Amino acid sequence: MKILPAIDIKDGKCVRLYQGDFDRLTTYDTDPAQVARRWQDAGASWLHVVDLDGALNGHPANFEVIHRIRRAVPLHIECGGGMRTLVAMQRMLDTGIDRIVLGTIAITDRNLLQEALHRWPERVVVGLDARDGRVAIAGWRETSQAQATTLAGELCASGVQRFIYTDIARDGALRGPNLPALQAMQATITNILPHRALIASGGISAIDDLQAIAKLGIEGAIVGKALYTGAIDLAQAIQTCEL
Repeated sequence: MKILPAIDIKDGKCVRLYQGDFDRLTTYDTDPAQVARRWQDAGASWLHVVDLDGALNGHPANFEVIHRIRRAVPLHIECGGGMRTLVAMQRMLDTGIDRIVLGTIAITDRNLLQEALHRWPERVVVGLDARDGRVAIAGWRETSQAQATTLAGELCASGVQRFIYTDIARDGALRGPNLPALQAMQATITNILPHRALIASGGISAIDDLQAIAKLGIEGAIVGKALYTGAIDLAQAIQTCEL
């Protein structure tokens, strides 16, 4: 299982939210590129980068910061937040970002999602961020009626190869991951097509959490606040959990 350190960007700074609430924000570093170097030095092979301003505004807002991260480290990078046009997606991929994470359009514009999958089938990840099992969109400000597992099944059948599942209530709360929800999501996508992949996010607070996720056969886990607070040592986690 791969561990993906999270770098969430707001106003050009590296921050963390509590349960997706923009009014409960903590700034951890003013230089996200320096944070990327720190995670590289600890042994990371992937980064998970989110443009929070982009998610709120509907278009990437921290492109130059993300570009600096890309130039700063040779790691694999997946990036999400506000990519709701093909032009925005192409621009991000042209910087050398390995994968783009699409969320809102999975609900609001299925045709656009299908076109993105047609152009970049292995470089598109769908992020399903759930509140009480229902998918939230528009920077988590709106909760749709779509059940995350039902939507995952539909999207899996239509060509999505990789998903990120986030339990919003756990995100930034250090209360442990929602293992039953992750298990249900993993079963949903692999029962349809066995080679589909899932990345877990939200609530991871200890190496024991990472080991529990790995036992579910999940491809990767995104770790945010636990790294910034020191609850998890990234080098130790990689040594313990990555095979």
